[in-house]
Amino acid sequence: MSAHKIDNVANPDWWRGAVIYQIYPRSYQDSNGDGIGDLLGIVGRIPYIASLGVDAIWISPFFTSPMKDFGYDVSDYCDVDPMFGTLADFDAVIDTAHRFGIRVLIDLVLSHTSDQHPWFQQSVQDRTNDKADWYVWADPKPDGTPPNNWLSIFGGSGWQWSPRREQYYQHNFLTSQPDLNFHCPAVQDALLEVAQFWLHRGVDGFRLDTINFYTCDAELRDNPPLPKDQRNANIAPAVNPYNHQLHIYDKNRPENLDFLRRLRAEMKPYGAAAVGEVGDAQRGLEILGEYTRGDDLMHMCYAFEFLANTQPTATRIVEVMEDVDRVAADGWACWAFSNHDVVRHVSRWQLSTGAQRMFITLIMALRGSVCIYQGEELGLPEAEVRFEDLQDPYGIEFWPEFKGRDGCRTPMVWEAEAQNAGFSNAPRTWLPIAEAHRDLAVSRQEHDPSAILHHYRKAIAFRHNHPALRTGSHDGLKADGDVIYFTRETEGQKLFCVFNVSDSPSSFHMPDGDWRSVGQELGSATINEDGWLYLGPWQACMALDRTDAR
Repeated sequence: MSAHKIDNVANPDWWRGAVIYQIYPRSYQDSNGDGIGDLLGIVGRIPYIASLGVDAIWISPFFTSPMKDFGYDVSDYCDVDPMFGTLADFDAVIDTAHRFGIRVLIDLVLSHTSDQHPWFQQSVQDRTNDKADWYVWADPKPDGTPPNNWLSIFGGSGWQWSPRREQYYQHNFLTSQPDLNFHCPAVQDALLEVAQFWLHRGVDGFRLDTINFYTCDAELRDNPPLPKDQRNANIAPAVNPYNHQLHIYDKNRPENLDFLRRLRAEMKPYGAAAVGEVGDAQRGLEILGEYTRGDDLMHMCYAFEFLANTQPTATRIVEVMEDVDRVAADGWACWAFSNHDVVRHVSRWQLSTGAQRMFITLIMALRGSVCIYQGEELGLPEAEVRFEDLQDPYGIEFWPEFKGRDGCRTPMVWEAEAQNAGFSNAPRTWLPIAEAHRDLAVSRQEHDPSAILHHYRKAIAFRHNHPALRTGSHDGLKADGDVIYFTRETEGQKLFCVFNVSDSPSSFHMPDGDWRSVGQELGSATINEDGWLYLGPWQACMALDRTDAR
């Protein structure tokens, strides 16, 4: 192995067009036999990650936590929970990843803490202590009810009563996840110190959880109702009354931008980058545009449009990208089909193998950066998890209408024949191994040239080998029936991309130009001499303009 030099300062745009591999550490690799994945497990699997060709990894939270929400409830921002290892183990992740040329992003959860965090433990004592205003506290209405109508995304009121202070505190998620008060300057300063701690430790950037939730309305005004015809289940399941409000006061506040500018300034000397998770069912792309515009806010934001329940048609894909061009033309999106919070897209969209291949080729061709979620490269479907095995409080609360997120979080399958599919040698793993996943294990796919794993590698490599795909402009997506097409272009390279987004054959006539079909390793169609393309189901064609081809 040759050493790679990671120099973000010399290459400050390294994130633009990057492919980021999301790791859910509980479920990636167990190194100590306790049935739970850990940081040293990640270290051991970095050669595999490097074989995918990705630019960076994003590691979901591993900080000290009571684990009511599996690490998204932090009780110490600057230490590793013993479940995952030690700070020295994290240093080994950084060192090993960097030696393989892979950058490391960590998942910072700044909007709220655990109620076990020392900050909250002090804040809850009384109304006069040094951290009394570090969280969002409010008096009850005269009748004792919560101060307004804000709801929790995990169900019920967004307020929890504290007998000690005789006040309510806000929680956008679990009652054990009190929201920090970003109107308090000392809170912002403390969180910037957290970012500095990890930047000093060598991280290359952050995935910022629920970035649009940081600041709430200082006047605590009621959210207005959302008309039924405007509701969707992109952020919360349809059975959750959270979808019944227009969330303009409990999140999405313009004051948030001031903190984001401060955070960007802290990151700049390191050449670090951030991808913000924007959770909003109505204004997600618009907020993405607001948060990534210019060079003093966030580098990129995580878009939810392709995490929706319904498989995107050609028309829908064009509509999304037109919306991006309209509201975020100066910004930068980060696209994903799957993550740790949604049903895996193979199951969500009921994809055939051909459709899986087309969609990963497509996402690698879109303008923006890309996140892929562990196991996605194996074509893993959603796992069936019995109610008695559920760990996710969200699923337990809304079962059976919503089964929670455990089905996409079951352990990674490495070796088909091994105990626990090579994830752990423990008698019992934190979530059961999905037996239906064994045939898709890495060990099986490595030796099968037709496996989806190899297609992911080829699609990622194709993106890297064509600068027009990574950082080039696009001329706007267009649809012709089930076919979408667009041009990606950068200096010296013009690439025309065509995708049949259906299970039926389609034909398409190439635009004028001297085109050469490329990407045969991805199943790219051949252009007929008369300029016609005859696309099989779910087939793509990538074509270089010979006059610009390198």
